Amino acid sequence: MKKIIRSVFIKTVVAISALVSVIAVSSVSAETIKVAGIYTQPIQQKWDARLHTALVKAQNSGEIEYVFSEKVSNADYARVMRQYAEGGADLIVGEAFGIGREARKVAKTYPQVAFLMGDPFKADLENYSVFDNYIHEPCYLMGMIAGSITKTNKIGMVGGYPIGEVNRLFNAFMAGAKSVNPQAEFKVNFIGSWYDPPKAKEASFAQIESGVDILFAERAGVVDAAREKGILAFGNVNDMNVEEKGEGVVVTSALWSMDNAIAHAVQRVKQKTYKGEDYREWTMMAKGGSMLAPYHDMASVVPADVKAQVDVKSAAILAGDFSVEINDKKPESSF
Repeated sequence: MKKIIRSVFIKTVVAISALVSVIAVSSVSAETIKVAGIYTQPIQQKWDARLHTALVKAQNSGEIEYVFSEKVSNADYARVMRQYAEGGADLIVGEAFGIGREARKVAKTYPQVAFLMGDPFKADLENYSVFDNYIHEPCYLMGMIAGSITKTNKIGMVGGYPIGEVNRLFNAFMAGAKSVNPQAEFKVNFIGSWYDPPKAKEASFAQIESGVDILFAERAGVVDAAREKGILAFGNVNDMNVEEKGEGVVVTSALWSMDNAIAHAVQRVKQKTYKGEDYREWTMMAKGGSMLAPYHDMASVVPADVKAQVDVKSAAILAGDFSVEINDKKPESSF
């Protein structure tokens, strides 16, 4: 009888412990934390828009309380960071390109606050994680398509600045095109601005005059040029076929999603396990941080055998059987 009672007692304790654990996990999951976003550009600018979209999604799901500031200059950035930290933010998300030293000083001052910052350097503080958009894998896949469908073997690429996060996309796109078409050549231009559609459009016109019949639209304005001249384009960061009026022009885009990265950071903060990490993998295909956009109305433009090739390569990337080189060197024109 004692053995039976002891057995029942032990099972009851185990059951209660399991229930307490479930309640504790649910409590952590249900807790709402305060998150602040700080952006140097208007949130309509596509890079910042991807962060904003992910944070709005987390807010709508009840995970966070979200506030943000946009068009914050580099000179004023540290002050705004301090303001949110003093105001009780649990997590601050933003960009520290060019002001990494100042951002880290703020993070050191507020060790109880978690920081997730766009930053090309290492996560060298306990409460300071870094990220960048590593969407070079879908760029490689786009290159495969572009290299397969070009008729002139001349492909144009218009970007903002020749910095690592842009260079790696162009280099991956070029490598993908070369993998299926060794005859492919490239014309590369940087407009010296993150948002100057007229300048990007003029650079695109010049490339089209040089013989390119496909454009990689890293910046806004390129799609307009492609439409006016009746050639095809490939998009970057957001779905440019849908979001930038690219119907009939944009074959597909290399998408960047911060949804899973933000979810990871939020859970770390809630569980009080936040630490300085490099979020690179969270912006890559395997963790859902990047992908090819649907073909939409352009599905018939891509031959079935090319789609099959892309699907096979995509599966290999996701399985870890194929690695797209991360090449941050400035790409050069080949003609």
